[in-house]
Amino acid sequence: MSNLIHPLLLCGGSGTRLWPLSRKSYPKQFAQLTGEESLFQASARRMANDAFAAPMIVTGSDFRFIVKEQLAAVGLAPDAIIIEPEGRNTAPAILAGALTLEARDPGALMLVAPSDHVIPDAKQFCDVVAAAIPAALNGQLVTFGIQPDRAETGYGWLELTTALSEQTDALAQQLKAFVEKPDAKTAQTMLEGGKHLWNAGIFLFSTTTMIKAFEAHAPDMLEGVRAAVSDAENDIGFTRLAEKPWAALASDSIDYAVMEKAENLSVMPYSGAWSDLGGWEAVWRETGPDANGVVTSGTATAIECKNTLLRAEDGKQALVGIGLDDIIAVAMPDAVLVAHKDRAQDVKIAVAALKEQNAVQAETLPRDYRPWGWFESLGTGTRFQVKRIVVNPGAALSLQSHKHRAEHWIVVEGTAKVTIDEEVKLVEENQSVYIPLGAVHRMENPKDVPMVLIEVQTGSYLGEDDIIRYEDIYARGQGAKG
Repeated sequence: MSNLIHPLLLCGGSGTRLWPLSRKSYPKQFAQLTGEESLFQASARRMANDAFAAPMIVTGSDFRFIVKEQLAAVGLAPDAIIIEPEGRNTAPAILAGALTLEARDPGALMLVAPSDHVIPDAKQFCDVVAAAIPAALNGQLVTFGIQPDRAETGYGWLELTTALSEQTDALAQQLKAFVEKPDAKTAQTMLEGGKHLWNAGIFLFSTTTMIKAFEAHAPDMLEGVRAAVSDAENDIGFTRLAEKPWAALASDSIDYAVMEKAENLSVMPYSGAWSDLGGWEAVWRETGPDANGVVTSGTATAIECKNTLLRAEDGKQALVGIGLDDIIAVAMPDAVLVAHKDRAQDVKIAVAALKEQNAVQAETLPRDYRPWGWFESLGTGTRFQVKRIVVNPGAALSLQSHKHRAEHWIVVEGTAKVTIDEEVKLVEENQSVYIPLGAVHRMENPKDVPMVLIEVQTGSYLGEDDIIRYEDIYARGQGAKG
């Protein structure tokens, strides 16, 4: 067993409570919500020191290249990126990570953390994790509880055996009980009692201890995850879990599957600043309101407002609030949210309503991220669509054809290497090229700067699933994203 702590970052979820900025196609952990880095990047960097090994990531197929790219942008390389065939909540994801690590480092210490939390003081957090190591080495499943500063009803709570005021050392202690999200009166009573912490969903344990816990409390899940890990395939550097055994698994949280049943459970108090950014009210609080309680970002302007969050996510927009009090307004190019701050947790209801209407805005951002870069739609009609496409240096789209559309490409920045059937040529800035319907084609960026082009599609059907792939350096298979 190595002396290092192995981080396991959970990187799934849809982040519906932070709609419209966070959506299923690009959830909140990848967005820059409170700083220059994404929440995922900040989570990985928090544990980038000599006490920790390189991070292991569990994520979905659509996000695997985003994970790799965002880690590279902050100078980090992952130990492994494990791909879930589909989301099955935290219990199978954590177990898959534990089994993977146990196979090569039996009994290793693993720290499980969500990738979308804000913890400003990385040193204090790492010091508290270090203080919990003896308990984990002694066979305890250690969960971390946040010392509360308000009667929060949006979190689960942890009941301690000893009040915080009676503790002389910052040590892990036995957990008395889990408490589900309380009503306001119960939350206030727990806050005043001093024997409860917020449940952060962060855990430290040895892989052997966690696997034994599943043997005792969730043996069926252990059998299925073992099969998914055993039959996993290497996919250009990613570990893709086997689909068939994974699909048969129950969708359970780690608390429900194991923690609430285990007797060897300890809790480590953490008194530093923390937020799970579970809604826009939390973003307002963490971003730092001014003397009037106002937070603005981008091109937003607040006039005689109080306790209000105004975010304009597109530089071409001008979002102006006048005389607002306790209001959240978030403007995206394709959707605008306006809500009372007291209803911030109900944004997911709006997402559900949009899904009922089959509105694309419910789950999909106007900017679509791919392993080679990204694109966004600038305009659509019944038989045409105009896109801006950005291709990263050295990246290439798949060799492909379309059954229903032709395309015109106009390079506006950089140089494109274009393949059309048997012809290969360079297309420079201010030059264009036509790809007939059915032609086998590819676009590459041979330079060391991003390449930008405008694509005009014309045809009877312009959906992203009208792609037949013949070659792809990202091994995406068929379909819109593969």
